[in-house]
This record gives sequence, structure tokens and C-alpha cells, in this order.
Amino acid sequence: MEKTKATLEIKVVPIGNSRGVRLPKSVIAKYAIGESVVLEEREEGVLIRSKKDKRLSWEDTYKEMAHEREDWKDLDATVADGLDKAPW
Repeated sequence: MEKTKATLEIKVVPIGNSRGVRLPKSVIAKYAIGESVVLEEREEGVLIRSKKDKRLSWEDTYKEMAHEREDWKDLDATVADGLDKAPW
């Protein structure tokens, strides 16, 4: 079962000539947000995350996999083993 994420509605407020959002203290603590964040534009919206997030993006993951030149020849045998059709 997938865990649902909390949804917060946050006001966009004027900050000088710009506009911004204020993040709740609990969110800042939970995600270890420091002095700056990383903003990613995605098809489904905007992702704001801590700079301390060490996970690779999908693009970086593909680049790392290509760089490592991993051997995936056994993947076809694993996919064809029929376990995905098991009754459990």
C-alpha cells in the first residue's frame, strides 16, 4: 500500500518585487532545509527539496548507469522466469 503524502495549501506572498512562499517550521525541520533549496521544474509541477538530498535524479541515475557499463544480460532471463505470474 502506498503511503499518501500530506498536502498543504500555502499562500504566495509578496517579497520585494518578487513573490514567494513561507514553509512551515515542521516542513523545514523534517526535510533538513537550510539556507537554500533546489527547485526542480517538472511536468506535474514544481518540486522544492533540500540541497542535502543525495538522491540522484532519473537523468543522473541513467548517466551513472551508463558510466558504470553494468551488464544487464541476465535481466531477460529473470523477466522470463514467470514469477510475475505467480498466484501470490
